[in-house]
Amino acid sequence: MEEFLRILTQSVGELLAPATAAYALAAIGLNLHFGYTGLLNMGQAGFMLLGAYGFGITIIAGGSFWLALLVAVLAGVLFALLLGLPTLQLRGDYLAIVTISAAEIIRWLGRSTVWQEWTGGASGLQGRDYKDAFQDLSPLPDGRFALGPFEYINTGSDSWWTRIFAWGLVALVLLFVWLIARSPWGRVLKGIREDEDAVRALGKNVFSYKLQALVIGGAIGALGGVVFALPSAIAPDSMGRTMTFFVWTILLLGGAATVFGPVLGSMIFFAAYMFMRTGMRALAENTPVGEVISTTNVEQIGGMLVGVTLMLLVIFRPQGILGNKKELAFNVR
Repeated sequence: MEEFLRILTQSVGELLAPATAAYALAAIGLNLHFGYTGLLNMGQAGFMLLGAYGFGITIIAGGSFWLALLVAVLAGVLFALLLGLPTLQLRGDYLAIVTISAAEIIRWLGRSTVWQEWTGGASGLQGRDYKDAFQDLSPLPDGRFALGPFEYINTGSDSWWTRIFAWGLVALVLLFVWLIARSPWGRVLKGIREDEDAVRALGKNVFSYKLQALVIGGAIGALGGVVFALPSAIAPDSMGRTMTFFVWTILLLGGAATVFGPVLGSMIFFAAYMFMRTGMRALAENTPVGEVISTTNVEQIGGMLVGVTLMLLVIFRPQGILGNKKELAFNVR
């Protein structure tokens, strides 16, 4: 019973973890691409990695926290422009191919020795080299604070201050998306998703709107990369294809083309994922199940179960928890 309560506490703690907020931001950006505009971005991890690198490198070079945050956003914007300008006038599947390839290029450039002086190569950038600028902004006193079964230090890597900042940023981005989705601009995006030829016939510049959506969603994804790096480190292999795969699962779980769907999807996904991993690890260590499932195989089995979940979502509940099935009845161009 005590073991079950421990696993349950860890799983519930993931609801407000900084990584959960980071993935929520990435899914919000992807929602602007796919949910509202119908753009198939298969490389959201690339935006996150560039945002994290822009943030970390700027601080290590002597920049302030706010300057680093601005550089991270600009990195996402530039990446979106480089991807969108040559591809958005083509069909959606071209964008999917370009984005997944470009994200892998960014990851391999980060791993390479050519830029090792700036990116740290395969080892990445250590958190101690760039976290101080963020932690110095904390208004919380030194020490620890417990809220029910959850106890963290006030300021540090895995702290209340990191959680407050991460989820405060999620709230601000959600408000921004809610406002623009209700605006005439947001209605044009939905029109493009449904039938871009009809929108073009009304005199709207479809290419311009698509590029704007790609840029804004990419900038939000870059912010997600910053939040992901704050409690840990910046390692290129931690922001690869698996991260994009998780972001898509989160978006489809919560509901595409909804404001709160990405946040709900992220919270449910990581709580369930933590429960599954810790539960399987406990079974492997304490029961005969360990003869079939070893603790070293837990991550691989978890990834397979996530893949099965994504397939089941697409087949039986493509609109997600909060979504409307009619919102997904669009033709991707």
